[in-house]
Amino acid sequence: MKKIQTPLTPDIISSLHSGDDVLISGVLYTMRDAAHKRVVEMLESGKNPPLDLNNQVVYYCGPTPARPGNIIGSCGPTTSGRMDKYTPKLLELGLKGMIGKGSRSDEIKEAIKKYKAVYFSGLGGLGAEYALAVKKSEVIAFPDLGPEAIYRLEVTDFNAVVINDIHGGDFYLNL
Repeated sequence: MKKIQTPLTPDIISSLHSGDDVLISGVLYTMRDAAHKRVVEMLESGKNPPLDLNNQVVYYCGPTPARPGNIIGSCGPTTSGRMDKYTPKLLELGLKGMIGKGSRSDEIKEAIKKYKAVYFSGLGGLGAEYALAVKKSEVIAFPDLGPEAIYRLEVTDFNAVVINDIHGGDFYLNL
């Protein structure tokens, strides 16, 4: 198990290989379909996005409301393929990591290599377990989207598996 810290550096990214189990600590930003669409529309209209994605990790997740006394509700990963049409633009902006579930398109795998990024998978069905890794949560953009707003999460030992790396590795093809 490799322990890694966000924001991701070139050294961290180059050390990761498909199949590596990792524990991520630092900041993750949640973004799902609606938030991706809004960010790309902002960029296309010449506006700045609501966050600096340079060297950051985006978690494809829409957290449920927190119960009293909890930091966040269940926060499991969603299917990554729905974000594929937006991903190249975000990688161009410096995004270095993505966490979701499921495989990525060939276009995204090539973009991961080109922009020196990494795709991690979380495990579906473990949303309550992932919530335990969240130490702080705050909405930073698009609160009108409810659970699809962009959240800034501070996490400790968030468990994930490297699926696609900068070396062209694809964990799903090796199963």
